[in-house]
Amino acid sequence: MSLPRSIVALIVTIGAVVSSTMLVAPQASAAPADPLAVSALHTRGTSIVDAAGRVVLNHGVNNVDKEAPYIKAGDGFTVTAADAAKLAGYGFNSVRLGVSFDALMPTKGDVDEDYIGRVTAVVDMLADHGIRTLLDNHQDGMSSPWGGNGFPAWAVKSRPLPGEPNPGFPLYYLMPSMNAAWDEVWTNRNGIVDHLGTALKALAAGLKGHAGVMGIELLNEPWPGTAALTCFPIGCPLFDVQYQNTMSKLTRYVRQGDPTVPVYWEPNVTWNQMMPSYMGLKRIKDRNVVIAPHDYCIPSQLAIYLGLPESLRSLCSAQQGLTWTHVDEVFRRTGKPVVITEFGDVDATVLSQTLDRADKRFVGWMYWHYTSGQSLSGVARQLVRTYPQATAGRPGAMTFDTATGAFSFTYRPNPAISTPTVIYPSSVHYPNGYTVQVTGGQYVTASDGRLHVSAEGAGPVTVSVTAK
Repeated sequence: MSLPRSIVALIVTIGAVVSSTMLVAPQASAAPADPLAVSALHTRGTSIVDAAGRVVLNHGVNNVDKEAPYIKAGDGFTVTAADAAKLAGYGFNSVRLGVSFDALMPTKGDVDEDYIGRVTAVVDMLADHGIRTLLDNHQDGMSSPWGGNGFPAWAVKSRPLPGEPNPGFPLYYLMPSMNAAWDEVWTNRNGIVDHLGTALKALAAGLKGHAGVMGIELLNEPWPGTAALTCFPIGCPLFDVQYQNTMSKLTRYVRQGDPTVPVYWEPNVTWNQMMPSYMGLKRIKDRNVVIAPHDYCIPSQLAIYLGLPESLRSLCSAQQGLTWTHVDEVFRRTGKPVVITEFGDVDATVLSQTLDRADKRFVGWMYWHYTSGQSLSGVARQLVRTYPQATAGRPGAMTFDTATGAFSFTYRPNPAISTPTVIYPSSVHYPNGYTVQVTGGQYVTASDGRLHVSAEGAGPVTVSVTAK
């Protein structure tokens, strides 16, 4: 039998007071009733913050349905309440949910409100489990004429040429006809960007006021079209200015639907082929923008999709080290928060290349990919990590050892924030329990197992968690 939440909160409060009176290890007074209840997010400098002003760090997964009828209850693909409970139990606090221009506007000029309703139902269900949703306008391979998905076929005039070979993902991006279609996007031929903007505006308006919306990502893995030839070997600053103009235009459409929702911009997809991004050479005027790069190991991708030798994965550390150099460059240039919205691609051998670098920089991430009912046992030891989900102050150094479960985190408290720092202790790494040490603060263990930490003064707070 489950107790009402008010009674549980009362028990936690009494327990904390009694523990303090008995001079047991220092613990904080009871936290507000729902310190993990989702609230609207916004950017503040280089951080993403919640309504209480706490810095939010997201650990999440992708759930991207690329086939019609898209995001349908019971389709065996879209996340369910059971999935949400499992993901929350693993400490995941975000899902990147794929949405589609094709689904939003299946016929020219007509927005499918029923589809937006289905998206809303998933967002609200995830929010009930403390999980926020990034709405990802997803495409792979442009559109159905190329065997891809994302843009509705009516939106582009180009078509595969007679007899033109189609090598499939990912090499179909080299097809002349697909490059012509992408050129239509970047030149807004036939108003394609305006139609996409109208669809994203409707999505933003339909989800406005739903606290579970983490943000809207404007376009997954945008390909430069014929300009791609200018991107190798040092990137393509001229195209990136043109691309940024398109992102700015789409952002203005989103703002008509929701003036405050965070908008995620991904670098052009030659980033995944080790090219730098010049995003931010032209100042990004919108204050609520998040940079959303991917971090894939190319040798791993070649092994998965083209059958090349798996031994090439030994090159991943150096190659992904270069990617993170590019991440640092974009971060410094734009002054915007960064979230890695895709990495891994079901290759457990490369996960640490992303996760350890993300921890060092206090950067959030979303693993590719999770399907309803999927087991994460093969990757759980890497992905299920002890980490601060919301920090009541300025985050400092954070480390987590996947071999031992040892965790350490330091932050400088903000006295204006009364809501506690919330730390999720890994449900994988402590089979015999764990020990918590806090210097400069106090903690309580909430009914959901998370640690609620409050500062004792203005000095830094350090939290350590070690396996018993």
